[in-house]
Amino acid sequence: MISKQNIIIVIFFNIFFILSIHFVVAQSENKFIRRGNNAFEEGNFQRAEIDYRKALEKNSSSTKGEFNLGGAMYKQESFEEAAKTFESLAGEQLTPVQKAASYHNLGNSLMNLQQLEPAIEAYKNALRQNPKDVESRYNLEYAKRMLQQQQQQQQKQDKDQDQDQDQKDKKDQEDKQDKQDQKDKQDQEKKDEEQKQDQQQQKDQNKDNQDQQKQQQQQPKQISKEDAERMLQALKENEKKTLEKIKLEKLKSAKKVKSEKDW
Repeated sequence: MISKQNIIIVIFFNIFFILSIHFVVAQSENKFIRRGNNAFEEGNFQRAEIDYRKALEKNSSSTKGEFNLGGAMYKQESFEEAAKTFESLAGEQLTPVQKAASYHNLGNSLMNLQQLEPAIEAYKNALRQNPKDVESRYNLEYAKRMLQQQQQQQQKQDKDQDQDQDQKDKKDQEDKQDKQDQKDKQDQEKKDEEQKQDQQQQKDQNKDNQDQQKQQQQQPKQISKEDAERMLQALKENEKKTLEKIKLEKLKSAKKVKSEKDW
């Protein structure tokens, strides 16, 4: 919030009270405005607001009541409502001095809302209506300095944010690369392990094949049932031939012996 010591505030009710002689108003309206002015001087701005609103109920077009109501809202730090009030007044058919006062207090309200560029424009409008307005000139220069500081601070923040973003992007890239390197390493380790297992399996398979071949070489050759039957039949035939041969030899021997006896 803008420091109250740094902004010169126009005394609201005195200006329009002096100028009120140029306006014909109802006695009841003036009564509430006077009561509001007394409360304003005593610092009871909430009471002053109530009286000014009552004056406007009596005369809704009372620029004096509306201006002083804006001042009461400003003192209660209702800056948005105060700004709307002074902006509305500045567009009405007022004297240059009245318009200058409205623009001045519009600028003050906008300053407290941190709307510096619109506040600067409001002070400029006040000086266009009243070039001799020292308070508006002072506040204009003050608002310009505030805007310059704000812009410099914003530029610094933008620069810091850009640097932070660059560092964040760099770190994100490094983290991403680290993750990728770690993944590549894990994939390579997995691939090496699978290759190692395949080699071991191939080695084991080769050994099994060699053992099997060796075992087959050591074992007697197996013959089929048909071969066994043919071999058995061949043995039987050989045995039969052998028996017949032996029998034949015996017969020959028997004949020879008998012949010798006959002699």
